[in-house]
Amino acid sequence: MFRRVSVTAMLEVTDLHKSFRNVQAVNGLSLHVQAGEIVGLLGPNGAGKTTTLRCICGILQPDAGQIVVGGYDLARQERPAKQLMAFIPEAPNPYELLTVREHIQFVAMCYGTMDTFHERIEELLHRFDLKEKEHALVATLSKGMKQKLAVACAFVHNARLFLCDEPLIGIDPKGQHELKSELQRLRDEGCAILVSTHQLDTAERLCDRVIIMQSGRKLAEGTLAELQAQAQMAGSTLEQVFLRLTEEAKDAGDRVSESASPDQ
Repeated sequence: MFRRVSVTAMLEVTDLHKSFRNVQAVNGLSLHVQAGEIVGLLGPNGAGKTTTLRCICGILQPDAGQIVVGGYDLARQERPAKQLMAFIPEAPNPYELLTVREHIQFVAMCYGTMDTFHERIEELLHRFDLKEKEHALVATLSKGMKQKLAVACAFVHNARLFLCDEPLIGIDPKGQHELKSELQRLRDEGCAILVSTHQLDTAERLCDRVIIMQSGRKLAEGTLAELQAQAQMAGSTLEQVFLRLTEEAKDAGDRVSESASPDQ
């Protein structure tokens, strides 16, 4: 029987490190997501966002650091921690020889939530326009339909933490609207949601606060008003603030690199 520790946040990441050979993908990252909030994870390409999400959901093994989900330490209490999570990847890799309905049912079976499956499946199939495809093999689906299937699978069990890596990519406008509405509903019901996205206008409307990463580190964190104050850009959009902060950090990094280089 696993013992839960006191919960201060649904997700707590402390001093996370992950390298691939000589590349430091994540370097000392700490973050938290409270129950009842949507947090955006932003950053340029290569900032470490996807690596962070994959470490949190257990796909990748961190080099160092601690990940606690709902009071469970992922390294020592993997099963109860993962039961609280749902992950929507940027590039889904579903079982192609199952039908759409079978695939969603398989996920429900894995999480032990078959008691609510038959009621939930109909809602998900209709909401994400999968009803006409429910008996089609996953291999026959378009990229966008596979992404919708991944979304439906994430919502079929009773997760309390949702990890979303570019979840809107490839989904049609109606599907995007339904996904954003579902995330907001889950937030209002007390779930914690961490969303990585390059769609800064969507992040500005959807997220309660954002974390900006650059070069594997946390560059900035806060509400839009707090980030505007940090960038000294009152009234600016999230996109404008993001570009200012990341460009300033890049310029500062370039100056440090130049000063550290030996004279030619």
